[in-house]
Amino acid sequence: MTVLPAGRTLVRLGPARLVVRHRPVLAGAVLVVLLAAAVVLGLSLGTPYVAPADVLRSLSGVGTPYDLVVRDLRLPRVVLAAAVGAVFGVAGTLIQSVTRNPLASPDVVGITQGAGLAATVALTGGAAAALIAPAALAGGLAAAVVVLVLGLRHGLAAHRFVLAGVAVAVALRALTEVVMLAADPVDGIRAQLWLVGTLAGKGWREAAYLGVTLLALVPVLLWAGWALNGSALDDDTARGIGLRPVARRVGLATTGVLAAAMVTAQVGAVDFVALVAPQVARRLVRAERPPLLCAALVGALLVVLADLAGRRLFAPTQLPAGVLTAALGGPYLIYLLVRGRRKVC
Repeated sequence: MTVLPAGRTLVRLGPARLVVRHRPVLAGAVLVVLLAAAVVLGLSLGTPYVAPADVLRSLSGVGTPYDLVVRDLRLPRVVLAAAVGAVFGVAGTLIQSVTRNPLASPDVVGITQGAGLAATVALTGGAAAALIAPAALAGGLAAAVVVLVLGLRHGLAAHRFVLAGVAVAVALRALTEVVMLAADPVDGIRAQLWLVGTLAGKGWREAAYLGVTLLALVPVLLWAGWALNGSALDDDTARGIGLRPVARRVGLATTGVLAAAMVTAQVGAVDFVALVAPQVARRLVRAERPPLLCAALVGALLVVLADLAGRRLFAPTQLPAGVLTAALGGPYLIYLLVRGRRKVC
């Protein structure tokens, strides 16, 4: 008879046995309910207002007078917001787990800034609209390569990876400002709107792209979920049990930066979601490392609510989702810094 610690259940699936922790399952279920409620709220609020019951009827295909508003105008943007948040949550979890640093995220270690610089150059250089996303993706990946190369000199040590990322981020942000100042004012404004991260004017095409990205990454994410179990071990211990810590960290970090670059290329710099979501998820499940699925759900919930607030708080003026997430992430970053300082003292 197997005796398990409190809060865990042994599930038998044929010959296989799986230990399930109650808290992550409960947290995931609550997050799914909250996300569903936020989606319905996002489809309901606006001009015209649509009652939640009518929203549900429209989504079920029964047919209502609000089908055009719910399905064609609002649903693509809400689905895109959820997809953006989920991908950022996953990317942030992978990067923070590799660096073992809650301050590490794509917008801190240079990926977002690389995408922003490339997009700014394309926008101010008269490039076709269809080339903006590919240029941003290339810029984000190029920045990630630079950070990884700088960090690999000592086996991708956590502190070196973060310091290299911060240095690259500052340099790329400065270059972006130079390009914007030298550009035509109208092009500069277009670049600035892209840099703050907005979902306005975007919908099914971008959501489908991110959906395909997630599907393509599923095998990698399944491996990542298993590989993260050994990420908290020091290198000597990991090697002692037959693991390859450097190769594992490189693989996890590469997956994280690739996901972050892809989503940034589609919607711009929606800052701090990848920073906040993993840590909120980790506290919800009370785990040593952020859980992938819960972090994705928290990220989706944050962006859906941020986009809804941006649409409604100052209506008819719309604020980009990136402005709202930055307003949330800035104080949270200060909180992490203060909390870390207290621990040191």
